Amino acid sequence: MKNKGLFIVIDGTDGSGKATQTKIIKDHLLTRKFDVELMDFPQYGSPGAAMVEEYLNGRLGKLEDIDAYQASILFAIDRFSAATKIRRYLSENKIVIANRYTSSNIGHQAGKIQNKTEREKFIKWLLDLEYDILKLPVPDKTILLYLDPAVGQKRVGKKGYRSYLKGKKSDIHEDSIDHLSKAAKAYKEVAVKQEWTIINADQTIEQVTQDIITVLNDILI
Repeated sequence: MKNKGLFIVIDGTDGSGKATQTKIIKDHLLTRKFDVELMDFPQYGSPGAAMVEEYLNGRLGKLEDIDAYQASILFAIDRFSAATKIRRYLSENKIVIANRYTSSNIGHQAGKIQNKTEREKFIKWLLDLEYDILKLPVPDKTILLYLDPAVGQKRVGKKGYRSYLKGKKSDIHEDSIDHLSKAAKAYKEVAVKQEWTIINADQTIEQVTQDIITVLNDILI
C-alpha cells in the first residue's frame, strides 16, 4: 500500500455477515502488519446515533411514515459525528474499515422509492448531502455482500440481544420482508452504477472472507 490512508466500506443486505467479515478482515490485515481501525455504523449507544435508534425502534413512527429523505438525514448525522475521527485515522496512514456507510442509506432508503426517476433524484441528493454538504470522507472501495432478502431475514432472526432494540428481536427494517426486498434491489442497482464490488454472501464465512481478501489485494499495493 502506498504511503496514505485507505478507506474501505463493507456493506450489504441484512443478514449478509457484514459485522463478522469486517472483524475478520481487520484481524487479517493486522497479521499483515497494516495499521487498521474499525468503524461500525450506526454507532449504537453514541449521541450521533440517538435518533437513528429512535427511528429503527419505531418510536418516530411506522416504516411507511418516515420517507427516504427524512430517514437519510438521521443516518447521515451519525456518520457526520464520526467524520473527524475517520479523517484523523486516514491522515495517520491507517486503513479504515467501515461496517456500513453512505451505501446503506442508498440501499435502504432508495428502496422506498419505486419510481426510477425519483429514486435517481434521491440518490443524487443523498450523495450531495453526505459528500458535498457534510463533507464526509469518501470511501476508496465499497464492497457489497449480497444475500437473498428472505435468507437474510431468517439469519437476522437468529441474532442475540442487541442493546439498541431495547428488548425487541428486530428493528422496523428487519421486520418487513417487503422493505428488505426493495432495499436489496436498490443496493444491487446502485452497486453496478457506482462500481462497487458485489460478493455473493450465500457462501461459507471462509469463502466470503477469501473473496474480500482477493478484492483488497488489488488495492493494497
